[in-house]
Amino acid sequence: MTGEPAFFEIGVEDPEQGRAFYGALFGWTFEPGPVGGGFAIGTPGLPGGMHGGDPGAGPYLFFRVDDLDTALDRVRELGGTVEEADVEGDEDSVRTFGRFRLCRDDQGSRFGLHQPPSAS
Repeated sequence: MTGEPAFFEIGVEDPEQGRAFYGALFGWTFEPGPVGGGFAIGTPGLPGGMHGGDPGAGPYLFFRVDDLDTALDRVRELGGTVEEADVEGDEDSVRTFGRFRLCRDDQGSRFGLHQPPSAS
């Protein structure tokens, strides 16, 4: 396991409106994302994503792991929980963006785990 920040995700009600706001604020670039209606965000540093239908959500920080399944087992062993919702998208998305899963620590705070795509 590595643990460095690898990716961030912003939840908004309307992704187009979010793109206009954050693009104007920070100069970020946006490309269609892996899951319907969202965006992959290009920044000078950490890559990000934006999804819709999530008004008032705080940003999610995803930490890099080498093996997502092993890391998810460890979260559970330590008293945390793994959200069952699949945030990975289809096979093409996994090849391009990697695998993601939202979790909660043993006190209920949300965070994410990200396994980057395989170098093939």
